[in-house]
Amino acid sequence: MFELNGKNALITGAAGGLGSVIARTLIAQGARVVLTDRSAEGIEALQKELGPNSFTITGDLGDPAIPMKLIKEAEEKLGGGVDILINNAGLTRDGLALRMKDEDWDLVLNVNLSAAFRLSRASLKGMMSRRWGRIINIASVVGVMGNAGQANYAASKGGLIAMSKSFAQEMAPRNVTVNCIAPGFIISPMTDKLNEEQKNKMLANIPLGYLGEGKDVAASIAFLASEEARYITGQTIHVNGGMIMV
Repeated sequence: MFELNGKNALITGAAGGLGSVIARTLIAQGARVVLTDRSAEGIEALQKELGPNSFTITGDLGDPAIPMKLIKEAEEKLGGGVDILINNAGLTRDGLALRMKDEDWDLVLNVNLSAAFRLSRASLKGMMSRRWGRIINIASVVGVMGNAGQANYAASKGGLIAMSKSFAQEMAPRNVTVNCIAPGFIISPMTDKLNEEQKNKMLANIPLGYLGEGKDVAASIAFLASEEARYITGQTIHVNGGMIMV
């Protein structure tokens, strides 16, 4: 089940912990994968691990011209269209709203939301002509419940969810599905830095009682990318251990 043989995928933010797990998972399911990130170092090391069914492209999504360039270069390297787009790249610039700088607001919205819009738009022509496509956007639990000190990040992830619903309605007649994954607290370098008190406070809000792992998110992505998920579109799958139930 969930085989992706013959499918081409593009993953943004592929050098990060979650991005690399997503890449390994899709490769394991038979997909060919293009890894993209701001710098070459991380994705080139990952490409060597993944082997001949993976390719690399660098680009800073803060530049509005980069999304179209990434899609074109990905198609050239793959020798075919991008069937599966994973908008995983994201960043934070946290701070209380009262003190948040305009540039911190603009940067987070540009990279987390506007770049995902531009990448999705650039990939749609090919998906529509082939009458098959999957766009999967990595949102966040924060995009649903909000979080103090993260007005910009929450707005970008909430906007991603709303945008995905609109894309899903527009693209459904061409057999292109658009969905979101909203992770909760996932083990990462950030959570590794938390002390015991902070971790216990976090876990108190998670009914399952433990932090998620990248593989938990990647498994949901593999499902949504597969033919088995053909009748699911405009949805947000919450991978959060029960932290919020919506």
